[in-house]
This record gives sequence, C-alpha cells and structure tokens, in this order.
Amino acid sequence: MIDGNEAKKLQNRQEDELLQKYCETRDINLRNELIKKYLYIAEIVAKKFSNRGVEYDDLFQVASLALIKALERYDINRGYKFSSFATPTVVGEVKNYFRDKSRVIRLPRKESEYLKKLDEATSHLSFKLSRSPKPEEIAEYLNITVEEVLELMESRHSTNIASLDYYIDDEGETDLMSVIGQDETSYSDIENKDFISRVMETLDDTERKVIYERFYKGRSQRAIAKDMGVSQMYISRMERKILEKFRTYLRKG
Repeated sequence: MIDGNEAKKLQNRQEDELLQKYCETRDINLRNELIKKYLYIAEIVAKKFSNRGVEYDDLFQVASLALIKALERYDINRGYKFSSFATPTVVGEVKNYFRDKSRVIRLPRKESEYLKKLDEATSHLSFKLSRSPKPEEIAEYLNITVEEVLELMESRHSTNIASLDYYIDDEGETDLMSVIGQDETSYSDIENKDFISRVMETLDDTERKVIYERFYKGRSQRAIAKDMGVSQMYISRMERKILEKFRTYLRKG
C-alpha cells in the first residue's frame, strides 16, 4: 500500500513527465491536462486580488489565461518548478488588468461597453487560438469593422494613465495604491512548499517522522525520544543533521 509521501512523489514524477513531454511536443491535449492540474495557482491569485472592485470570475479568467502564457514559456530543463515559474507571471497579468481597468478619463457609456466587449473577445480568442488575436479576428468576432477595433484599442491605451489615489470602484473605497506594489505572499507560500517537498523527499522514514512530530505537531525532543525508544540526545543529533540538510539545499537554491 502506498503511503502519503510515496503518493506525493509519484504525483510529482507524473507531473514532471507531462511537463517534459509538453516542452518537447507542444501537444494541445497535454497543455489542457497540465492547465487543469495547475489551475489552483490561478485560483489562489484571483482570491488574493478579489474584493478590490473587480469580480472574482473576471480575475480568475485573467489569471487562467496568464497560466497558459506561463506554460508556453516554461522550459523544464532550466530546473525550476512550474508553480514557482508561473506564479509571478499570473500575478503580473492580474496587476496589469487592474491598471487597464483604472482610468482617469471617463469614457461615454456606449464606448465603455464596447471596450468591455473588446476585452472579452480578446480573452476568448486568446484562449481559443493560444495566441493574441489579430484586429481582423476580433472584428469578425464582434461583427464590427477593423477600423472600429483599432479605434477602441487606441481609446483604451490613451486612457490608462491613473493616479495612485484614483478610486477603481464606484463606491470610492478602493484606490489604485491598494492593489499594486504589495508583496505577493501566495508566491512565497508556493515556492516554500516546493522547497520543503524537495528536501523531505531526501529524508528516510525516521527522519520524516522526527520533522513531522517536532515542527508540525510541536512535540518536544524528550516526548519523541520516549515514543521511539531512543535517547533525547539521539533525537537532538538527528534534528541538527536534518536542519543542516535543509540549509545545504537552501544555499544551493
């Protein structure tokens, strides 16, 4: 019977094999399978930035598209975990989305509605085509002329300059400063989890048990030693050895 640690190792190997195969083949079915596995990253980032004047569903869509972009750029041979590589890309895209939504110049309602349709069409076609759509393709999708698409794009770019004190919601409760320039703790959490998992895989069952009892359950060395039928000094030496292993891996990056 496979225990939790072995199951985790098996899952990591399977994901690495899928990533390796996708990097070699760029098969769209593999891409879709991988996106499903890593969609939790988009969920984390979307939740992090929700309740700031933009609906969660919109943020999740932006984050999901960013996840696809990250996968297209990912090279497994560089030695980085995909989750650690993808998270900054997803966070950056969501922050760009907030900047695009923040306008000092108020546009006419009809033009604002068309800009929203333009964004929706761009997102939809980017996902469908796996690339940025051309103005002609957007025009065909929206049933408008190419000139109208270009005018809308120009309107969007010309109204993107915003003060950090400018409110991005209609209630005057959320300003632009509150959604940019913040430390992204979700990224650090994912990166730390990857690091801990890699080191834990190098430990034997006894060492993993000591780490679990000491740092997850908060038990004393004396209590662990009593349960295992060894001396407290033995547990202390083992703990120092394990922590030194963590330091060595940390220095290697």
